[in-house]
Amino acid sequence: MSGGVLYVSYSGMLEPLGQSQVLAYQENLAADHPVHLVSFERPEDWARINEREVVAQRMRTAGIHWHPLRYHKRFSFLATAWDILCGSVKGLCIVRKHRLTIVHARSYVSSVMALMIKRATGAKYVFDMRGFWADERVDGGLWSPSGRMYRVAKWFERRFLLSADHVISLTQAGVDEMRKFPYLREGMPPVTVIPTCADLARFKPLALDKGTQFVLGYVGSAGTWYLFDVVAACFQQLLTIRPDATLLIINREEHGYIVARLAAAGVPEAAFEIRSVDHADVPREMARMHAGVFFIKPVFSKQASAPTKLGEFLGCGIPCLSNRGVGDMASLLEGEQVGVALAEFDTASLLVGVESLLKLVALPEISARCVQSAHRHFSLDEGVARYQAVYESLE
Repeated sequence: MSGGVLYVSYSGMLEPLGQSQVLAYQENLAADHPVHLVSFERPEDWARINEREVVAQRMRTAGIHWHPLRYHKRFSFLATAWDILCGSVKGLCIVRKHRLTIVHARSYVSSVMALMIKRATGAKYVFDMRGFWADERVDGGLWSPSGRMYRVAKWFERRFLLSADHVISLTQAGVDEMRKFPYLREGMPPVTVIPTCADLARFKPLALDKGTQFVLGYVGSAGTWYLFDVVAACFQQLLTIRPDATLLIINREEHGYIVARLAAAGVPEAAFEIRSVDHADVPREMARMHAGVFFIKPVFSKQASAPTKLGEFLGCGIPCLSNRGVGDMASLLEGEQVGVALAEFDTASLLVGVESLLKLVALPEISARCVQSAHRHFSLDEGVARYQAVYESLE
């Protein structure tokens, strides 16, 4: 058993993201590595006492020592600075009291705390970067590339990468981009690629009769990073080949926007269905789909992104049509022959993509191939094994 791990997450464990992408891993790692987990919980989440107790019981059962702190939002910059101070002091006390040897920080804000703790205690520091956060702010139109906030964030990113004893990246494409950073050209810290995991115990093929009508599926958000207009144009091309096809959309809050974009693309109302379902019911809805489709803006920051929905589609045995320029998605889809990745979005390219997707769907072995790919790349067990190897390398 190791000297122990302090895991710092600026996301709360009462949020779905914290439970699926932090707690799910640490529950499996705590048996071999004593884990103390510092998280920042939103007041509205903390007020849900029953849900809080369920999460706390999960922690106790796994042997995780949970140290929840309050997340502050008002006066954004000052609130974050206060949270960093509180998290750094709390983490420093935990590391010294329990003689922990590793500080594992999820993303950038947590890494500011981890870096201070490392310098004060000598603990090994794992930078779990989760993507190019500062560049995402620029690509999303929130920051200017010449603005002070971006420059400060990139300065911290440089400190994190140069100080890290190990770096976790969601994609190999992200690692390849980091190797081009001038200050890393002479050498990078050890890096392990661990994509976001999908719950493959839930997202799996279900024994439902899909029928003869072709169903193209879309799941999740249609805005921000997603190119839903391209999805609409793509489905319009599908209708020229399969006039009976249906577009099944699982989305909770953007129905008006989706209907407007489909109408603008000339998609008939009778050709699509929009459903809002609880997350627990999504796998059953996906079981109706023959193929999945989604397109993500191919901007620089997305080189370091690994969309969870890809793992969920594949886990359900569903091949996908998507695009290049986003993490390792293209190499996975086409390298393992579980989907199609487009480089262009013009009409001719969309038509070729749809035709290629239909050929894949027709293969009798495609469902099994998709499931096998999901388990190779997105399974929780594989992610846990890679984290385990990282911790052992730092002992």
